[in-house]
Amino acid sequence: MKQYHGSGGVAMDVERSRFPYCVVWTPIPVLTWFFPIIGHMGICTSTGVIRDFAGPYFVSEDNMAFGKPAKYWKLDPAQVYASGPNAWDTAVHDASEERHQHSPGGDQGEHNLCCDNCHSHVALALNLMRYNNSTNWNMVTLCFFCLLYGKYVRSLPRQRD
Repeated sequence: MKQYHGSGGVAMDVERSRFPYCVVWTPIPVLTWFFPIIGHMGICTSTGVIRDFAGPYFVSEDNMAFGKPAKYWKLDPAQVYASGPNAWDTAVHDASEERHQHSPGGDQGEHNLCCDNCHSHVALALNLMRYNNSTNWNMVTLCFFCLLYGKYVRSLPRQRD
């Protein structure tokens, strides 16, 4: 098992696609070839389970719409300013439930490449948890932060057996 221990001793498991407290990204075939900054994004729970908005009324769990993550951006759970037990996981759950029920940017449940998409789902989760004491997360800021801070999955150090 290839693991990497990040902050707080929480292990990432590349083989099982477990990336606790991370935003994950994967390319979209053909579209990413022509526009390299465009891809599919998800957010992981504290245990590393990936949640991604994959289409109308559908948030997948541990089965990203376009394949396994190619990049991850490790976030710091200490930067969650929402109160309550397990605020990170609660925000990820609530953002997913919001996407299951309706989409504020379009018709109910509509998936829109430009305005209401997987990036919006991740932004909603970060806004609900008040990550970095902010409620201004959006698809543009997420795109740039993933470009700046995202690391390719293949670059994870290997743990010796």
